[in-house]
Amino acid sequence: MSFRISKSTFAMSNPPTIKAFSSTVSSKEGEGPLGSCFDVVENDTHFGQETWEQAESELQKQTVKRAIKKAGITPEDVNFIFAGDLINQCIGSAYGIRELNIPFLGLYGACSTMAEGLLLATLLADNGVGDNIVATTSSHFSTAERQFRFPLSYGSQRTPTAQWTCTASGAVVVSQSYQAPFLRAVTIGKVVDLGVTDMNNMGAAMAPAAADTIKTHLNDMGKSPTDYDYIVTGDLGITGSKLLLEILKKENIDISSVHKDCGVMIFDPEKQDTHAGGSGCGCSASVLCGYFLPKLASGEIKNILFAATGALMSPTAIQQGESIPSISHLVHISNLKE
Repeated sequence: MSFRISKSTFAMSNPPTIKAFSSTVSSKEGEGPLGSCFDVVENDTHFGQETWEQAESELQKQTVKRAIKKAGITPEDVNFIFAGDLINQCIGSAYGIRELNIPFLGLYGACSTMAEGLLLATLLADNGVGDNIVATTSSHFSTAERQFRFPLSYGSQRTPTAQWTCTASGAVVVSQSYQAPFLRAVTIGKVVDLGVTDMNNMGAAMAPAAADTIKTHLNDMGKSPTDYDYIVTGDLGITGSKLLLEILKKENIDISSVHKDCGVMIFDPEKQDTHAGGSGCGCSASVLCGYFLPKLASGEIKNILFAATGALMSPTAIQQGESIPSISHLVHISNLKE
């Protein structure tokens, strides 16, 4: 059974593990600094489908099936799947997962969805509710642009603080096995809103939520930033990462030596014209599964805090003058069980 440390933080009594993981990206992400880390770099952004939305469903389905295969199991062996994306009603996930016939729990945490799904899978596995639980998410540049900004044919100018939605997906299989990486603790985030209204500056909207969750976890667990190899956020980008460090320094918490942001890592902003970096549910999911989990499994790194961040916005609400509420969920992933 999980130990409740505080209202929002839980430590695992018998930490479950990430039994297998998989990542898929498109050619733009494959051309970035982490291109060699991903399982699959797909040059066809339509993924063999007719529409962008169908392409994202196919992207996520392929990633989930690969993770399940790598775990040495079949879809029938999976107890539950937590999945979500950025498209209205999470159709990228629902349409992608439907043929697998797995009990499905749809999530919407925007770009925090991978951490949210991993957090819930961890709690269920540790408390004996299920085994072989999949957590997955995806995003697609073209589906996100259509929904949140302008049709691609409009050719709108992007501001310096704008981020590039990744065409990417990541999936993990959480199980009660005896191999690293272990899922040691989680912190459930709170909705934080400091009044940012600019849809082209998501990093500024999300940074306060990331700071709140990281501060809460460190205080609850009695840890300092240097107890971890990395504190990983996603996807604050360049602008949001700077703000995060500033906010935490005002709280006498300095994470500058261990901080990594998936949105900053996935692209080369100068060579690839991605402005403030990457974003989208699939950004942090693919970087976690492609870059960090292999290093944790091999023991190259021992401990990370994975704190994906999401802007819980609606274009309709923004047009009505609303600000952008944000959230960050956190999972402690370790090469060590104790």
